[in-house]
Amino acid sequence: MCVDWGVSIRKACGAICFNTSSYHYKSRRTDQAAVERRIKEICETRVRYGYRRVHVLLRREGWTINIKKTRRIYNELGLQLRNKHPKHRVKAKLREDREEATGPNDVWAMDFVHDQLALGRKLRIVTVVDTHSRFCPAVDPRFSCRGEDVVKTLEAVCAKVGYPNTIRVANGSEFISRDLDLWAYANDVTLDLSRPGKPTDNGFIEAFNSKLRAECLNAHWFMTLADAHEKLEDWRRHYNEDRPHSAIGYNVPIAMHYPDDVTSPSS
Repeated sequence: MCVDWGVSIRKACGAICFNTSSYHYKSRRTDQAAVERRIKEICETRVRYGYRRVHVLLRREGWTINIKKTRRIYNELGLQLRNKHPKHRVKAKLREDREEATGPNDVWAMDFVHDQLALGRKLRIVTVVDTHSRFCPAVDPRFSCRGEDVVKTLEAVCAKVGYPNTIRVANGSEFISRDLDLWAYANDVTLDLSRPGKPTDNGFIEAFNSKLRAECLNAHWFMTLADAHEKLEDWRRHYNEDRPHSAIGYNVPIAMHYPDDVTSPSS
């Protein structure tokens, strides 16, 4: 209009009843995608920062953003902090979404099963299973089990089959101990912690434990700890080498864990 009729901007806006301030307005909206990427980067390195501290860092870097928008993006990305978190969990996953295991030794699941000897003495059995192949590296019974005992079991197992990238564990005192966290840090293993009261977060080990109880614990008396070791180890070998598993096409776990060498030992 200004060019065709040769009038000023003010007259042109007056003719169409359009506010001149709207004509001269320039958007100052920040790029949403860029802000999201920067917030993710901050939270990946500062895992205990809430949205307020994230907002302060953004402002320091020169981002023109309102704290309400920072909070909205922070919540949309699912970065809210849990109100409680145990100490010394250096290698614990606090924010990342779980991904399906892509191969052997990618993700393990670990838990305890409780049983007893024939004379009534309690047993605690450490169980470990590979979530990709369903291979069981260890079923280790003990009278008592602390964090350092879990580390001994994992060291013995990993020396034979290798170290996993991630281990899914519950929030028991043994799994949140400093000993296990230090071992995981030293060996670059991530501890993926289940939410309290959510056993479905570690469904692979729950399914394995039910098979262990139905097929072994309920079928045998354990006279001594050595007897428990022997019978549990026999069942573990059967589970890995002979028992067809429906979740992997009725194959055996050892064939999935060692696809190039089916004769590899399960111990």
